[in-house]
Amino acid sequence: MLKRLLLNTGLFIFLVANTGGQIYDPVTWEFNYEKKGGNRYELIFTATIEKGSHIYAIDIPEGGPIPTSFKFDTLPVFTLNGNPYEVTKPEEIFDEAFGFKIRTFSNKAEFRQNITGNTASFRVTGTVNFMSCNNTTCSPPKDVEFTFNIGDKGVSSPQTAEQNQITSTGSVKSNRGLLKFLLISLLAGFAGVLTPCVFPMIPMTVAFFSRDSGNKRKSAIRALIFGLSIVLIYSLLGIIVSLSSAGAGFANTLATHWIPNLIFFILFITFAVSFFGAFEIILPNKWVSGADSRVDRGGLIASFFMGLTTVIVSFSCTGPIVGALLVEAASGDVLRPTIGMFGFGLAFALPFTVFALFPSVMARLPKSGGWLNSVKVVLGFIMLAFSMKFLMTIDSVYSLKILSRDVYLAIWIVIFSLMGLYLMGRIKFHLDSEVKYIGAFRLFLIIAVFSFVVYLFTGLFGAPLTGLSALLPPQETSRSYSQAKESNSDQAMAPSITSFNTSELCSKPLYADIFEMPLGLKGYFDYRQGLACAKEQGKPVLLDFKGHACANCKLMEAKVWPDPEVLRRLRDNFVIVSLYADDRTVLPQNEWITSSVDGKVKKTIGKIVEDLEISKFHTNALPLYVITDYNGDPLNRPMPTNLKVKDYKNWLDEGISIFESRNSK
Repeated sequence: MLKRLLLNTGLFIFLVANTGGQIYDPVTWEFNYEKKGGNRYELIFTATIEKGSHIYAIDIPEGGPIPTSFKFDTLPVFTLNGNPYEVTKPEEIFDEAFGFKIRTFSNKAEFRQNITGNTASFRVTGTVNFMSCNNTTCSPPKDVEFTFNIGDKGVSSPQTAEQNQITSTGSVKSNRGLLKFLLISLLAGFAGVLTPCVFPMIPMTVAFFSRDSGNKRKSAIRALIFGLSIVLIYSLLGIIVSLSSAGAGFANTLATHWIPNLIFFILFITFAVSFFGAFEIILPNKWVSGADSRVDRGGLIASFFMGLTTVIVSFSCTGPIVGALLVEAASGDVLRPTIGMFGFGLAFALPFTVFALFPSVMARLPKSGGWLNSVKVVLGFIMLAFSMKFLMTIDSVYSLKILSRDVYLAIWIVIFSLMGLYLMGRIKFHLDSEVKYIGAFRLFLIIAVFSFVVYLFTGLFGAPLTGLSALLPPQETSRSYSQAKESNSDQAMAPSITSFNTSELCSKPLYADIFEMPLGLKGYFDYRQGLACAKEQGKPVLLDFKGHACANCKLMEAKVWPDPEVLRRLRDNFVIVSLYADDRTVLPQNEWITSSVDGKVKKTIGKIVEDLEISKFHTNALPLYVITDYNGDPLNRPMPTNLKVKDYKNWLDEGISIFESRNSK
């Protein structure tokens, strides 16, 4: 036993030393079941393992690594029939670390457990414990919770498709989020085409591919290579950003530290001023001439360099748009930069390629003119508004309390009002043509802009502006919210907020001068203080891992938490502990901790919270909601971003039910 303990401890130390504190987690679990007839069921546990890694079998010799094991919560609604067994045949390998042969699984491993239900529908909960290794690294033993919601409708999955994608770190890769970002990237690519330094290049490009008009097949191949080259160039840019942004904590630092946010703010202001015509951002001329010189050599390789030349020449207009996409992508999933640049490149290359393949369509294109500069100026106004997001992040993360919601909205109202006046022709820049009349499209655009301005105005009087919650400071920083709180009235607040005087706390919350609960709720901002109050009140704990700069956190608090049924449960049934993983407030030295994950000293509130989330729940994803008992032990599966109110409500009810059943014994 001592040998086994020492070996596993050594493996864990080796993990930390060789990953620099990053999370090694190569295993994804999926849980399903099959109905076998009558009231008998077979639970299915499937592990998907990254290439080069493995987990261990159920039966491991004494002194070996941690085997894969399953623990079921004892509930009267079902009976276990025998023990869990392996469906996938393990492979036996000699493990040099332990000195003997051990049975392992690579790629995929399936385990099953037979049960008999005592009711028509019931729930099976528990944990799977396992250890994963590769040739150089091992993870510490890890518990992954599972839940099977079993009914009487035959073969089905106990969880939604989205929930089945939850990995053992507890994070979720949202396909819908990536598709939405791909759509935005496509629209940005089309917008890039409609700029003064890109649109006029279309006829010149078509002329280049029409030189060999006698061989249509050859011209078509060259045009396709040209288009694919543009997509490839932009995709490579996304891949570079994806690789550089990989690793736990990097995205959080990029999104929250004042230095990158200040740099991004200055860059976006610079881009906006450039779009207004003050100056032009251009790449070194030798880059353009170097790529252009290879175009003249002809052949298929010339099509690639034609695409490269197009990308470089158009940079003065597309650079700010590409920059905005990369900044947004780099703060999220590592797939986002690649997907974003692929979408942008595809949309950007499509018009060039289509017109090169079908030159006759060119006749239907509108002529270049002042309208192109109008597109550029409108993009400049949007860049100017978006730059405020970076100042908001600095203000909230460092608790400066300078840029309130009201000030932020006032700036946006001015920016978009000026955009509307520009579209009406009341404001002109030196590259603009005279607006002699307003066409139908421009009229509808003007209506949309001023309608948006009116919508922003309502925010100054307490409207929640749910659709913009991810881009705005919290509603708690607005004057109308403060007045409603002081007068203990809900009339000026969102309709879902019922009172400020519910759910009394056990003691004054620590850090209440820095943070504030949303929607008039009461809670704590310190983990231990929250657990202590939960024990005193006999309630479960809702841990809310969040961030000042976390867009999904704001969306959850704007679209899910205000639901009356959700809000009632949060207020009456839980002790809420909001933990800001990106806060930069430095604590007194006696409150510093030394991390068990990377061995580093954590000095700020955010770093201590992030270390807690990683060490206890094996993820640094935000937001993450965890229902625990007053010892901090999870009661059910943690909940990541989920904008479905019904799912979130059911999840809260599940946690309450498990807590009550355990405390009634």
